Amino acid sequence: MTTTATSSSRSSASSRTRASSPAPPTPLVGAQWLAEHLDDPSVRVVEVDVSPANHQAGHIPGAVLWNVYSDLKDVDYRLVDPSRLQTLLERSGIRPDTMVVFYGYAPAMGMWLLDHLRHRDARVLDASREAWQAAGRPWTDAATMPMPTRYPLGCANARVRAARTEVEAAIGRDGCTIVDTRTEAEYDGERFWPSGGSEPGGRAGHVPGAIRVAVDDLFDDGGTFRSVDELRARLSSIDLAGDDEVITYCTIGGRASTMWFVLTHLLGRRNVRVYDGSWAEWGRQPDTPIV
Repeated sequence: MTTTATSSSRSSASSRTRASSPAPPTPLVGAQWLAEHLDDPSVRVVEVDVSPANHQAGHIPGAVLWNVYSDLKDVDYRLVDPSRLQTLLERSGIRPDTMVVFYGYAPAMGMWLLDHLRHRDARVLDASREAWQAAGRPWTDAATMPMPTRYPLGCANARVRAARTEVEAAIGRDGCTIVDTRTEAEYDGERFWPSGGSEPGGRAGHVPGAIRVAVDDLFDDGGTFRSVDELRARLSSIDLAGDDEVITYCTIGGRASTMWFVLTHLLGRRNVRVYDGSWAEWGRQPDTPIV
């Protein structure tokens, strides 16, 4: 992906590429389409992970890394302030008209964040990192240094985000379903972190009244999302046709964002929000209700 082209040449190249191969009309892009558009200056690829190790070892050419812990979360596991998000977008080479394609450990979290920031064109790669590499598609360990941009942030979209106080107010309330997307061991209070690690001063368990719907079964073996019919069958415990509120959570927001993405963008379910503080915030509070 070229980072030194002039703005006019970038626009011209973008027009030619989009005209010859238009973007899919869905929030998902296939591996073949992305492989053909890695040199499109209007497309920016972002890998979302919880450490830099995988990205440094190898990544899709032109991709930049968003580290959940250092780029998206503060020390209390809450979303960083808007000025830091603006800096992240600008140093990633993203403009308001850029198509951003996410992949990696938590691609839907990047998608959720850009929905929250009202970015117009964000997509998720419909393939896992491992499947992309195993298929012999372009791969590199060269660092990506995008040309910085200017990205003026507007008013955030509060309809996709739930705060801790709003989750507390939703407990036991008619018209709201709280969905825990973690493993059974996390839900049952056997572990705080998905790895099994403990958290000093943290409490394990789940939000009272939350139903558990894990995200693992939403993908096939290649990391591709299952069909709409299969997704509906696996999410039958959620009212998919209703308008009642759904709030999803996990540990740091990645799995909760995946559930939000499936419900909102693949199944057309309205009124879904992510509690992005999730258990890393909830379980570390001394007075939050826990089962």
